[in-house]
Amino acid sequence: MTETVGYQIARALADIGVKTVFGVISIHNMPILDGIATQDRIRFVPARGEAGAMGMADAYSRVTGELGVVITSTGTAAGNAAGAQAEALTAGSRVLHITTQIDREFMDRDRAAIHDVPKQPEMLRGVSKAVFRIWDEKSATGTLEAAVRAALTPPTGPVSLEIPVDVQRLDAMDGHPAVAPVVALPGNDETRLDALAEMVKQAKRPMIWLGGGARGAQAEATELVARGFGAVTSTQGRAVVPEENPATLGAFNMTPEAQAIYAQSDLMIVVGSRLRGNETLNNKMALPRPLVQIDADATQYGRNYPVDLFLCGDAAKTLRGLLDRLPAKLDVDPQQAYDIAVARAKAEGVLRERLGPYQVIADHLMSVIPAGKHPWVRDVTISNSTFGNRYVQIGAPNLGVHALGGGIGQGVAMGIGAAVASPDARTVTLLGDGGTMLGLAELITAVDEDLDMTFLLMNDQAYGVIENIQDAQYDGRRHYSKLKTPNFAKLCDAIDLPHTKVDDITAFEAVFNESMTRKGPHVVEVDMTAIGPYAVAFAGPPAGAAGGKS
Repeated sequence: MTETVGYQIARALADIGVKTVFGVISIHNMPILDGIATQDRIRFVPARGEAGAMGMADAYSRVTGELGVVITSTGTAAGNAAGAQAEALTAGSRVLHITTQIDREFMDRDRAAIHDVPKQPEMLRGVSKAVFRIWDEKSATGTLEAAVRAALTPPTGPVSLEIPVDVQRLDAMDGHPAVAPVVALPGNDETRLDALAEMVKQAKRPMIWLGGGARGAQAEATELVARGFGAVTSTQGRAVVPEENPATLGAFNMTPEAQAIYAQSDLMIVVGSRLRGNETLNNKMALPRPLVQIDADATQYGRNYPVDLFLCGDAAKTLRGLLDRLPAKLDVDPQQAYDIAVARAKAEGVLRERLGPYQVIADHLMSVIPAGKHPWVRDVTISNSTFGNRYVQIGAPNLGVHALGGGIGQGVAMGIGAAVASPDARTVTLLGDGGTMLGLAELITAVDEDLDMTFLLMNDQAYGVIENIQDAQYDGRRHYSKLKTPNFAKLCDAIDLPHTKVDDITAFEAVFNESMTRKGPHVVEVDMTAIGPYAVAFAGPPAGAAGGKS
């Protein structure tokens, strides 16, 4: 048969190494999806909605470190993906969003053609690192390669590619096979590296703050700690230095104990982190001086804190350049590592005391998740804000996936994407009842794909954190926060999804362990109304930090 542009796009994706694509089929993307199915080189995971497909591609990219690809239709369908794409943009995920457009004859002209959204490019620009469009059959492969290169080039982020449906149906022009782009990394400023090395040599209690942009610098960051640095991470930078290392605070980054460590430090290097408001008390938390920043994005220079030195560069490459200038062992205060270990233990102890009966869940997950290299995916819920984001350790940076932008309801889809990316491990996804209801349709995707994953559903039948905030700040006036939740056992039965409810905390360990031995998906629902409240009600981030619903 004659090869169409749609078929050519499918072939080009496979040629550059794409193994999995997520999406929703429609009349506007059928030429591409027919090519994917006919060639049978790429696994297509059909989501129930475009938001779910985007969340899956996002998580898949985070876990694999590869390009996550999602295919949607035009107009409203592309809009459905926008919220999840905003999350991918916040996280800097390597995602390619292939969306469509109406026929070129009517495109961008606001002539009320079916499925036309005249401002679709403007919408996509708001949630994309970059936006591309394939205008004709001559530019198909070249434009696709350019879009992929943009998504993979630091600072990484989701890129949108529009392909009008009439272009997809055109006969493809002969051309060379697509090739995976070579990504150029920012070069090092040797003079500034020299200056940084001198600062490090003078420091007695140096610290390194690791963000999501440092995920590719595990070896270099860990070597710095071995030479005498203390470490702390954002939630996105967790496990860049192994979390069991006694010289790291992990993501206990703004506790009083952590702030006491900062007060004694005489140098902090921030690598690949935006120093987000909800981890720095909205940038009011005092950080050590001198403060140095390393980031692949030059626009982040001093964005949230004034810095004494800025180095624009790739995290691993820049830290390697620094290590090459340092002695094998730094002349630092040996007490710092001990002080960090004590501070971490105290912070963990304070957290555990606040959990009440849910200590049982947190402690058991702590014994299971890092030991088995399981992806640990979390939606925005009280359980994540308390123990999920910090206490339960992960085995590697790519195994931690959470809704970084604070949006509720993305956990189900992100868990599916992580499970597709991890066929040799069982994925655990922590959910609240409110977020689960926003992702209900995608539970069917988990069943259809027969994914090895456990959904840990914490059900308090409310927007629990909103109720706690209303109790603390609005004299207990609870408006709009109570939820009518479905009978999840019946719901799961209707879609052939195994389900077990835990209404006695002493039964949790056995139920969870049994779930982890299963094949395919399973829901473990924790009935929080039967088990009771936390020992200390969680009413949002500490004063001064960004808030949000849970």
